[in-house]
Amino acid sequence: MKFSRYIMLALKGCAMGMADVVPGVSGGTIAFISGIYEELIDSIRSIDLQALKLLAKGRLVSFWRHINGRFLLPVLVGIAIAIFSLARLMTYLLTNHPIAIWSFFFGLIVASALLVAQQIGRWNFSTVASLLVGAAIAWWITVATPAETPNDWWFIMLSGAIAICAMILPGISGAFILLLLGKYQYIMQAVGDLNIPVIVVFVIGAAAGIISFSHLLSWLLKHWHDVTVAVLMGFMIGSLNKVWPWKEVVETYLDSHGTLQPLIERNVLPATFEQITGRPALLTEAILLCIIGFLTIYGIEILARIITKEREA
Repeated sequence: MKFSRYIMLALKGCAMGMADVVPGVSGGTIAFISGIYEELIDSIRSIDLQALKLLAKGRLVSFWRHINGRFLLPVLVGIAIAIFSLARLMTYLLTNHPIAIWSFFFGLIVASALLVAQQIGRWNFSTVASLLVGAAIAWWITVATPAETPNDWWFIMLSGAIAICAMILPGISGAFILLLLGKYQYIMQAVGDLNIPVIVVFVIGAAAGIISFSHLLSWLLKHWHDVTVAVLMGFMIGSLNKVWPWKEVVETYLDSHGTLQPLIERNVLPATFEQITGRPALLTEAILLCIIGFLTIYGIEILARIITKEREA
């Protein structure tokens, strides 16, 4: 493989990493657009029992070929570079410009849900019911789950296993899943501070999750494609409750640094937000950023269509 090919794969990985840091944008979507989606799925699925046997026997060259290492390594390096470089920025924005960043995320998720809907071949009772069930479950999670979830190792590992699965789902964001689990800001802070123990536990969970889920996803999409996609779309719609920009803090807690943090929040209208907090609702800026987020996703979709047409020409 030429060196330029490695550089190009690393750049595509960077784009995936940037997408997965932002709630609402899917690394899987970027992989699809950049033309590496199918090879990515096949490479992940190749990390199986046979690969582990080759590794255990010290047959490193055979192991490397079996897992398509020349492809996976530059992509994973690119993803890691993007995540580590953007983590501090996202933590800063969430702390200092919450209304602006949540408005942008809101637009991203709405557009992503609409694009996922286009993947459903036929709408019928089962797909509509699946959509409603997915939306109801996600809505319940956002209402029932407080912002503060356990920081124990098992929950960090579980969060990694669940969130990483989104990387191979076009339209579903891993960062968005972390939002629902109440671990987005915690993981971004750990990455920004190079908290190695937390990062290692998260990566172990992510590795186990993506290897297992790649097989399950392949089976579900093959046998229950429309129902599976409808549930995912419903999950995204129901989750919009989590990223509503204007919130009233109902209950707080002291974090490990002695800083007061919101524990339970309630969505309010912009005018109510101004009355409660005495701060401007920034409604115009919020609407503008929501539109920008929405158009960003459709810009990616238009780019994908252009690339597809060029390949077919």
